[in-house]
Amino acid sequence: MSDTYPTKVRLREVGPRDGFQNIHQFIPTEQKIETVRALASAGIREMEVTSFVSAKVIPQMVDAADVLAGTEGLGIVRSVLVPTPKRAEQAIAAGADELIVFLSASEAHNQANVNRSISESLAGLDTIFALANASKTPVIGAMAVSFGCPYEGKVPLEKILDISSAFREAGAAGVVFGDTTGMANPQLVTSLVKAYQDRFGETDFSLHFHNNRGTAMANLLAAMAAGATTFDTAFGGTGGCPTVPKAAGNLATEDVVGLLDEMGIETGIDLPAVIIAARALEESLGYELSGQVMKSGPVDWTPQPGYGPA
Repeated sequence: MSDTYPTKVRLREVGPRDGFQNIHQFIPTEQKIETVRALASAGIREMEVTSFVSAKVIPQMVDAADVLAGTEGLGIVRSVLVPTPKRAEQAIAAGADELIVFLSASEAHNQANVNRSISESLAGLDTIFALANASKTPVIGAMAVSFGCPYEGKVPLEKILDISSAFREAGAAGVVFGDTTGMANPQLVTSLVKAYQDRFGETDFSLHFHNNRGTAMANLLAAMAAGATTFDTAFGGTGGCPTVPKAAGNLATEDVVGLLDEMGIETGIDLPAVIIAARALEESLGYELSGQVMKSGPVDWTPQPGYGPA
């Protein structure tokens, strides 16, 4: 293993939120709860479990309060996506451990996503942060299209850093950089990671890679080599973007854990247990998920009889 890679990596599981919200058929509440429990039992300590959003826009998340109620006491941080102060109030009242607020790094995508300018979105976060501070609930700031926008193309690095600064000044406990439509490449990723660390030091940030163009794992390796140690992943490779037709899912948790295990990088996650959860979801949905290690299983270095020279 190269000395440039970290010895330990944090994975934030986003499948129960980002993954489930992009599945068309409604997943029963109890199945969602059992999935969160299974992933927690696999050693995952941070998880986006649901969103408090309009049921008309994202019907999969209509049972957000019930999912939170059914996942108490698991010893994990249960993060919840909230777009407005009203939804933040609901999430806090339901017992969310952490709130995630979001906007886009490009004006065009922010308008398409939430019908606001970036400055309007940032101003609207003040009330959410005030509510969170009053209840001592941490808030994470997430930034879509951090590595490129399908409408505007390249997003200036300085703009991403300025939005990061606004999140931090508002009181965000961390920032998530999303490659929403899979436009990132290792050079872009390295540049952003190093620029963020140069400006803000060792403050908490996570990288959220979608695999639209098959480069997500390469981007993760580049990010680790540049000093990043926290990543969003989704079991089974679930996820996508509601505003992007045919968008690919996130990096599969089991694929990342499988690779890091082989590289001797600690995650604290039980790979076979995550594979079981991914296969169970695939079976319940009735179609194939994009994760690869769930198909092949962990690497087995045991010599197999019948192979090699006679």
